[in-house]
Amino acid sequence: MITDQFFPHPLFRNPHLMTLAPRYWPRNSLLRAVPQECRLFTIEPGTQLRGICHWQPARATCPTVVLVHGLEGCSESHYMRGIAAKAYRAGCNVIRMNQRTCGGTEHLTPTLYNSGLSGDYRAIVRELAERDGLGRIWLIGYSMGGNLILKAAGELGGSLAALAGAVAVCPNIDPTQCVAALEAPRNWLYHRHFLGGLKARLRRKAALFPGKWDLSGLEGIARISDFDDRYTAPDGGYRSGADYYDRAGARHVLGSIGVPTLIITAQDDPFIPYAMFTTPAVHRHDHVRLIAPRHGGHCGFFQWSRNGEDPYWAENRIVEFVRNR
Repeated sequence: MITDQFFPHPLFRNPHLMTLAPRYWPRNSLLRAVPQECRLFTIEPGTQLRGICHWQPARATCPTVVLVHGLEGCSESHYMRGIAAKAYRAGCNVIRMNQRTCGGTEHLTPTLYNSGLSGDYRAIVRELAERDGLGRIWLIGYSMGGNLILKAAGELGGSLAALAGAVAVCPNIDPTQCVAALEAPRNWLYHRHFLGGLKARLRRKAALFPGKWDLSGLEGIARISDFDDRYTAPDGGYRSGADYYDRAGARHVLGSIGVPTLIITAQDDPFIPYAMFTTPAVHRHDHVRLIAPRHGGHCGFFQWSRNGEDPYWAENRIVEFVRNR
């Protein structure tokens, strides 16, 4: 049984405070004494993704959760560590993935990362199933990572028995709508943060792969949509930024998901419009369950603690969903 009700902390009902405050809450010792090892997953020739693995002593008998972070995050993001610690204590193997070029992995691929690279996570699930003999694998993603894992699950349908299910928190299933919201004046703080990170990452990539990208005019780019149109889209094989946003969205394949799936989003998310989740593809899907509290911000869900839980409500619901399947 999954707990639907979210009681927001009274100090953080404002969606912006709810979005920002949780990442600064002290929780440095989450993974202390939890064993870990680094693993490289080869996705295609010349491209590897780095995962931080936390294996149970009898890994083959345990469910495995593969965690995917959001835009400009990495395996060390606070929510990645939070879910990892809770899932490991619940008896799961945990793999905290870095998307392409993230978490100091710019050297592992000549490409940038984008919202359409769901094939990376299909490949990881297949490797874990075929090479490691793992049979109950969960894909779990936040924001951009949520779109990626939903897209991967939809593309797989029910074709891969090892995929047990998926969980997405505030996924950008329609990037066209999400980028428009992100670029709205009210969201200037988030937009500035993400655009600055993308520019800095591109400079690091360009230093590693000289001549691959023309950085002239990079400083003058003032919108993420312009950055994606000039760099992300052509790097990913899309005709334009608009083509990239349209084709990368998991909304196109939600109807094909064939495994138990949980989507958690907030109706007051500043840049993931709730209207995206009011379609029949979500509400009338046999395998998809939507939990959409009125409050929560973007991936915040900082609760007024009840029943002995810590404040991170969405993390607790993720582990609860996996354990009950």
